[in-house]
Amino acid sequence: MYDGIVVGSVVATVKDPGLERIPLLLVRKLEKGREAELIVAADHTRQAGIGDHIYMIGSKEACRIYRAGAIPVDVAIVGFIDTYNEEL
Repeated sequence: MYDGIVVGSVVATVKDPGLERIPLLLVRKLEKGREAELIVAADHTRQAGIGDHIYMIGSKEACRIYRAGAIPVDVAIVGFIDTYNEEL
């Protein structure tokens, strides 16, 4: 599990049928309180917006949170972070 900040959205003209109606968001990962790489994450909550602090899961667990069966995602947003404190 890891955290990040939503910085934008991704528009795909062609998607796998399993990804229909699932928003794809551009997320800046946070590592030790500092911004790291940009990744694309499927928004399981369907409510995340730009500037939201979120936490994500990756790998095979990411595709298993969708009830319709396994879908082709590497990272899925699963929740929001209300407060974020990091000691450096």
